[in-house]
Amino acid sequence: MSETGARVALVTGAARNIGRSIAVGLAEDGHDVLLLVRTDGAEARRTADLVAEHGRRALVWTADVRDGDAVRAAVDRARTALGPVSVLVNNAAVRPEGDFLALTSQEWDEVVDTNLKGAFLCAQAVLPDMLDRGWGRIVNIAGVAAQAGAARRAHSVAAKAGLVGLTKALAHEYAASGVTVNAVSPGFVDTVREQVPAHLRKAPPPVGRPARVEEVAAAVRYLVGDGTASVTGHTLDVNGGSRMV
Repeated sequence: MSETGARVALVTGAARNIGRSIAVGLAEDGHDVLLLVRTDGAEARRTADLVAEHGRRALVWTADVRDGDAVRAAVDRARTALGPVSVLVNNAAVRPEGDFLALTSQEWDEVVDTNLKGAFLCAQAVLPDMLDRGWGRIVNIAGVAAQAGAARRAHSVAAKAGLVGLTKALAHEYAASGVTVNAVSPGFVDTVREQVPAHLRKAPPPVGRPARVEEVAAAVRYLVGDGTASVTGHTLDVNGGSRMV
């Protein structure tokens, strides 16, 4: 616990949409929150204000999750200002589309390094404190495309599928240490975006509508609770029934 008695959560990509809803939901559950964003602008500050409305502390920190030194500095700052991070939500992601044969190595690396390497770096940065305390929760935000595939998104699908694999690997490694590692896999979510990906511009899922960001956040809130200590290595789908297994 932090000095205020709250657990401290680190949420990447927390400025808006799913990340904002997760941060606010965790604040509602009593967490102080480190909001890790690439750009400290009005959107990030709005998220911090919403966290504060629930009586919790919010620290906005600018860092590129692809930069290990920057990530470690963020975690160090959180430890000083809020307390050791005990909940990590790896939400930061980029999702461009592009024909596979036209993808450049630079385009591939930008997506894979953000979506997958960033989660690796963040997990490495927070795990020592979690292990010292014998308690921790890591939740990786994957996506239905990681499980079902999607055209024109080879880099994103590969990275998100790797995130599911990383979830299982870390769950095995730290299951006996009080640290659980799970994934949440959203389908089509009603978010503000420049363009809806082609694989989502199809018939609505069986529930008849996109998921709400609060529904994705609810899945995260469930997985980070004390009552889910035996849930690890699991991918929780929030896709409206678009993919059933």
